[in-house]
Amino acid sequence: MNVPVFQPKDTGYAERVRASFARQGAMATLGATLAEVGPGRVVIELPWSQPLTQQHGFLHAGMIAAALDSACGYAGFSLMHMDAAVLTIEYKINLLAPAKGQRFRMEGVVIKPGRTVTVAEGRAFAFDEGREKLIATMACTLMAVTGRDGIQN
Repeated sequence: MNVPVFQPKDTGYAERVRASFARQGAMATLGATLAEVGPGRVVIELPWSQPLTQQHGFLHAGMIAAALDSACGYAGFSLMHMDAAVLTIEYKINLLAPAKGQRFRMEGVVIKPGRTVTVAEGRAFAFDEGREKLIATMACTLMAVTGRDGIQN
C-alpha cells in the first residue's frame, strides 16, 4: 500500500494509540496485537483461532471487519489532536478471498486527514503456508471527537 507521509499533531501519538488499543476489549477477545504504529499508519495482527471462524473454518468476515476498522481508526487517531478521541462513522468492506491462514495482518492507512473527518483505507492479508494473500479491503470514514461525556482519547 502506498503510504502518504503525514506529520502527527503531537509527539506522543504512538503512546496514545497504544494506550487506547490496550483498553479495547474487542481486540483482546480476538487475540489481536498492535504490530506497528506510525503517523497515519497502523498494523494489527491476529492469529487464526477456531472460536473466531465461520462454518467452513475461515476467519469470520465480522472478525476481519472489526480488526480492519480498528487499524483504520487508529491510523486516523495517530494524526488527531492530543485531546481528540476517534469514532468510525462509516465503512465499506470488500471481501476478496476466504480468510484462510495461520495468521492475519490488518493495515490501516490515512488517505486524507481532517480537523473533524478523516478518510482511511485498510487492507487485510492472510498468511497461509508461507504465502501472503490479500483477503479484504476497507474504505473507512472517521470522526475526531472532543469534549463528549463517556468518550476518552
